Amino acid sequence: MGSRLVEQLGATNIAGAGAATLADGIRALILDGRLTVGERLPSERALALELRRSRSTITRAYGLLDSDGYVSRLHGGSTRVTLPHGHAAPGSDAIDDAIDLSIASMDSTPGLYDATVRSLPRLAALRGTSGYSLQGLPELRDAVAQRFTERGAPTSAEEIIITSGALNAVNLILTGIGRRGERALVEQPTFPHALEALHRHGYRLVPTPVDVDGWDTRHLNDTLLSVRPHVAYLIPDFHNPTGATLPDEERSRLVTTARNVGTHLIVDETTTELDIDRGWSPAPMGANGPNVITVGSMSKIAWGGMRIGWIRAERSIIARLLAVRPSFELGTALLEQCIAVELLSDMPALTAHVRRRLQEGRAAVEAGVARIPGFSMPPTPGGLSAWIDIGTPLSTALSLAARERRLILPPGPRFTTGGVLERRLRIPITLPPERATDAMQRLALAWDDVRGGASSRPDELEHAAVI
Repeated sequence: MGSRLVEQLGATNIAGAGAATLADGIRALILDGRLTVGERLPSERALALELRRSRSTITRAYGLLDSDGYVSRLHGGSTRVTLPHGHAAPGSDAIDDAIDLSIASMDSTPGLYDATVRSLPRLAALRGTSGYSLQGLPELRDAVAQRFTERGAPTSAEEIIITSGALNAVNLILTGIGRRGERALVEQPTFPHALEALHRHGYRLVPTPVDVDGWDTRHLNDTLLSVRPHVAYLIPDFHNPTGATLPDEERSRLVTTARNVGTHLIVDETTTELDIDRGWSPAPMGANGPNVITVGSMSKIAWGGMRIGWIRAERSIIARLLAVRPSFELGTALLEQCIAVELLSDMPALTAHVRRRLQEGRAAVEAGVARIPGFSMPPTPGGLSAWIDIGTPLSTALSLAARERRLILPPGPRFTTGGVLERRLRIPITLPPERATDAMQRLALAWDDVRGGASSRPDELEHAAVI
């Protein structure tokens, strides 16, 4: 079994790479958080054998990283990930005028303030309670269940758990039903933090391809039948990052196949309500069978600061999840739940705001892409982002060059297993138009740097590791 470092780099991406290219690849993994501070890297000898390179090449690559402050090396000991002095850790707040394209999220809906004010009497009525709500407020569970029912999946409040966001929901599901060492089917590409959650829970990942034109449904169904994974994590509506939507007939077929092989489908609906002009609305996958566990969130339709998510599942699964939840949390914040009740009572206003903002952001990104030679943007009828084809496998190099232009830009491989999709970039369409225009101008300059052979060494700029 290969090392995690080589898995993240992608063996095909670094075949025949010299020391500088290898060092740049490892640096990119550190800067976007795929390698964590303190993580131990393979020894020079082990990495040389795994990559079939000379040990001197590995020694030079580690030496470059060491001199730049990205690893620390002990003579005769380990090599561990560090960050240069003065650089921010991945995931920390941006500084100066950096634009962060690693986060695809809008500012709050205009109705958030009024909803907060309206929620206060509801919150005041709860002051005499313990303040803990393991499954979630009944009013909020009713509102979430009603939304599922309106969309074509009849649901009761007893089939809903309120969580602290969608990622919290995924981790709760994996805690409740997970099996270490089992296989998990994942889309390629997909939401990076879901991949990390599955890794943490001990799953072996099996990818199935998705592109802007949709899923290879034959591969997807054949993989389910042959591998029989314990779980499959899917984003069927405005897929993150490709923007594709799975047709109704394929949803039904997929759920049936998964049920026949005993696979739990974890369906992420975080992006479901982000419609600009798709022109049709598929039924929730949960309408097709009890083996579907659905997660959703308020963060993309209301505000990222609203840490409210939910799980929809059959009652036996809900019971299992409620049994394990107290091992790491006792519920979700009551104030945010009260606000969410108010927001969900006016979905037309929420979706209208989302549609307008996404339409404006999409137009700004389209205009920016049109000005960069070789770049192409597919039709993007909704969702968080555009899955840009840059025409050549230089996504990681462009990501490094973008940092010198104060632009935080995760490369295509960030959304994959095995370091593939170097021709792709995810560009959020969630920024205000003026900010998106500025980001695209910086991206064009970074692309000129890459194509012109300019240095992509981030140590040449004081705050290059800001994310």
